[in-house]
Amino acid sequence: MGPSFLSKFVKVPASTLFVSEPPPAWFGNRANPPAASPDAAKWTNANWLKSRFHFSFAEYHDSQRMSFGALRVLNDDLVQPARGFGEHPHRDQEIVTIVLGPRSLTHQDSMGTAETLTRGAVQFMTAGTGVRHQEHNHDPENPLRFLQIWFSPRARGLQPNYGSYSPSSEAEYKNVWSQVVSDVNVGKGKVLINQDVNLFMTEVDAGASAPPLNVDSGRQVYLVCAEGSADVRFDSVDAEPVKDTMVQHDAAMVVDAGTLHLSNSDSSKSSLYVAIDLKR
Repeated sequence: MGPSFLSKFVKVPASTLFVSEPPPAWFGNRANPPAASPDAAKWTNANWLKSRFHFSFAEYHDSQRMSFGALRVLNDDLVQPARGFGEHPHRDQEIVTIVLGPRSLTHQDSMGTAETLTRGAVQFMTAGTGVRHQEHNHDPENPLRFLQIWFSPRARGLQPNYGSYSPSSEAEYKNVWSQVVSDVNVGKGKVLINQDVNLFMTEVDAGASAPPLNVDSGRQVYLVCAEGSADVRFDSVDAEPVKDTMVQHDAAMVVDAGTLHLSNSDSSKSSLYVAIDLKR
């Protein structure tokens, strides 16, 4: 069972996420290499894809984890070298992808777009009336990790669209909340989608803290510890503060107005956090 959505702050431990490892043929990949082969020695997982589902998706269904407001899908994907998602269709979804690296994601779609994105880049697709695309890790030596995030659009049958944003340097996310996604009707983020969403990212130095992140009245936040670890405190406007810890792949749901405080509890390396702010 998924956690109760009635609590004001609910941690979603990584251990509760559904782990999907689909057969290679599902997305047009050749067979996984034999365990003793040279290619397998480069892999960090025996299967071409290891995907952690935060919400019901594909073969996974949990009535307690169907969505979080307009947030419908959040998959944490690890793709092995020279593998990827072959061409497949989507419709009536706003799809955002955050590239975590260490190498690059190569995108092609039926709108004629073709580009390669590296760590820190954010891409979006308005699937609308229908789009076909493929996403690959063409690096022969290294795996690739990225977050695939779907939002329900505010209207069906929109014109398909694609765009992306790549930071000028890694410093852009350092110890600040950088807004990378926002509503096309507001236009504050680098990437604009057809839904009332604000998505922020920050990479916090070892032992440092992120700036406070406010959760306004009528809003809610889905917080993801994408890399590293965190000490978290949520100061609600009408309840006692909540303290917790998070490690890589953990998430938390915040469904009350207040302020989020995050400190990197790792003294040796930086940590990366993603905060998705939505209408409650």
